[in-house]
Order: sequence, then structure tokens, then C-alpha cells
Amino acid sequence: MMKHVREEKNRLESILMDIFYENANLSDEEIEKMIENHVLEASSKHYLTLCEKQELKQDLYNTFRKLDILSSLLEDEEITEIMINGYNHIFIEKRGVLHEASEFFRSEERLHNVIQQIVGSCNRIVNETVPIVDARLSDGSRINVVLPPVALDGAVMTIRKFSKDFFTIDKLIALHTITEEAAHFLESLVFAKYNIFVSGGTGAGKTSLLNVLSNFIPANERVITIEDSAELQIQGIPNIVRLETRNANVEGENAITMSVLIKTALRMRPDRIIVGEVRDGAAMDMINSMLTGHDGSLSTGHGNSAKEMLLRLQTMVMMAYEMPVLAIRQQIAAAIDIMVHIGRLRDGSRKILEICEVIGIEDGEIVTHPLFRFRETGETEGKVEGILERIGDLVNKEKLYQSGWKESLA
Repeated sequence: MMKHVREEKNRLESILMDIFYENANLSDEEIEKMIENHVLEASSKHYLTLCEKQELKQDLYNTFRKLDILSSLLEDEEITEIMINGYNHIFIEKRGVLHEASEFFRSEERLHNVIQQIVGSCNRIVNETVPIVDARLSDGSRINVVLPPVALDGAVMTIRKFSKDFFTIDKLIALHTITEEAAHFLESLVFAKYNIFVSGGTGAGKTSLLNVLSNFIPANERVITIEDSAELQIQGIPNIVRLETRNANVEGENAITMSVLIKTALRMRPDRIIVGEVRDGAAMDMINSMLTGHDGSLSTGHGNSAKEMLLRLQTMVMMAYEMPVLAIRQQIAAAIDIMVHIGRLRDGSRKILEICEVIGIEDGEIVTHPLFRFRETGETEGKVEGILERIGDLVNKEKLYQSGWKESLA
């Protein structure tokens, strides 16, 4: 936004704020008309081009009826992440590269108002007493908010945007995230109700991959999804129940945890349970759900590799339950059939890096059997080249045979 347009916006914003404060019951149409009249009046005094007038009207409307400057950033489909470090420092990730945005909030108060608007829309609370919260936008985009005094330099909000286009396996193949062979392999495993756990780092694409894998679930099954913040976009399953955790109220009571929801889901006659992401002792509940006859469950977690993810799951369980390490490992090995690790490479591309089978316990350790592994073959103009190679065959094929899957996995 040009300097003279920004100055005009600030001037009109002050005027309109007083008007709207005194007339709180104005409709969206009335507000839009009033903004248009003030912009036209301003243009008659200070020349504004047609584009500048349109931009000014839209920005003012966003300020009073939407999410202020966030609205335009959210509408830009090339932006994948928005990082707000205080009202006057906003960074965006665009095409895998970080940039500082030219726009910023007019004041810390305005940023706080937008935060409360977002958090309140999904029945969450954030304030000085509860300064950290996870929330979501209506399109499923993930929000994390940290307020002072925890955030030292003003309110911090991070937005992980979701693409408006649903990911499909064909799109992942076109992006070279996965090969056709590996895609067909995973399709057969989901159909045959193998328990699959997806691991990866922040922004690697775990949730997107989980959405894609869920497309392989037969449409006649009953699916229960459990998430901290609802962001899964499962398509083609009519009998689906979506559950979301709830934070404690200001008195520290009435929280609904993931563990509670997993236990509740077991009483809802699920064919499959999909757990968005496990971060704590709920890992044990997820494992138990896989061991109680609900095969075909899917879940995700943060890890640097499939093997490290298995260690993290063990640690999560140990933090919540006093159990022998060997017993925990036996439970994990019995529950999880397949580990899929997805990563983000140095060029910003996302790739399936590893698919392995969990085949049991040996000498007290969880044993994995590699099935696919990504191998780099070079780099051209900053783009990493490589292939996801088949390096092993499935050992435990019993579920595959029981499912009646006809096609060969060879």
C-alpha cells in the first residue's frame, strides 16, 4: 500500500470507528455503503486512482468486518504461513521463502481484538491467565497464539494456512511427494486396515498426507476423528464424527482432553479412529484404541525419522504412565503396523522419505523393516532430485489377505 493511501486509511479508520461505535447495529451492507461514501469523499479532496480506491474500500471493510490486514494475507493462495511478532512485525512464507510483510496492524489493541475474534469463534479462551492457545479458522487453518507476559514483545500469532484445494494422491504424485508405486502400496494398506502412523517435522505435510490416506477408507465405514484443533478435511465418508478437545475454563476446570475423547470414541461404535496428532500421554490411549479391535487407525506425530518417532511415542507414554519400558515397547509394536515419514527438504519441497513396517520386538527393541526409502540423486537449479525406492517387501500380509485385496503388491 502506497504511503498516501495508508495515511488516508488511518484517517478514515479513526472517523469510521467513532461512527460505528455509536451505531453498533449497522448491517454489513450499511457499513459497506458508508465506507464507500467516505472513500469517494476523500478521493474528491486527494486524488486516488480507481485501484487505490478499491484497495482502500476493501482494507477498511476488512478492518471493521473481517480480520483487518490478515484478510488479504489469508486470501493470497501463495502464502502458506503467517507469523505475527507483535502488531508491527509480520512475516509470511511464500513459495517456501520467508518475507517481511509490508502491512501491519495499526496498534497492539487492534491485534488483540482480531485474536479475540478468532479465538472466540471456536469457543477458546486466551488472556493473561491463559496466555497460550491453539485455535483454527473456519477453513481449518491452524492458529497458535501466545500473549504477554509470556510473549515479551507483544502478542504473537502463527497461522498455518490450509490450501483451498483438497489434496489428492494424484496431486502428491504430480508434486513428486510420492511415487505411483508407493501410493498404490499405501492405498492397499489403508483398505486392509493396517494401523498407520505418519511422522514428520513442523510444516512437513503430515496432516495433508493424513487427509489423502483417509480418501482410501471405504465409504461404508464409520470414522471418528479426534483433534486438538479440528483441521482434518476428510472427504467421501458420510458416517463421520468429528471430535475436538476443549481447554480448561478460567477456573482451570472442565477441560476435555484427547485422552477423554479417545476413550469416548471407543463407545461410539467406530470402524476406524483417526487421531490428528499425539503430543503427550494420549499416545497410550491411541495405542490402546488400536489394540481393542479398531484396526485401520491413523495418527500423526512430530519426529525426525520413523525410528525417532517410535522413541518419542515411548517417551510420551512414560511421561503419563508408570510402566516397564519393555511393556511400553511391546504395546507400541503390537499396535502400529506401518510408519510413514514425510519431510521437508532444503529446497522447500515435501517428500515421503521412508515407509517401514513394525514387525515386533527383538532383544527388547522395536524392530522395523524398511519398505521404501527416498534416495537423493542430485540437485538442479536449487531443486533436490531423487526417487522413493522400493527396498523391501511387506512381511505381515495377514490383514491384506483377510481384506480380500485382489491386486498384487509385488
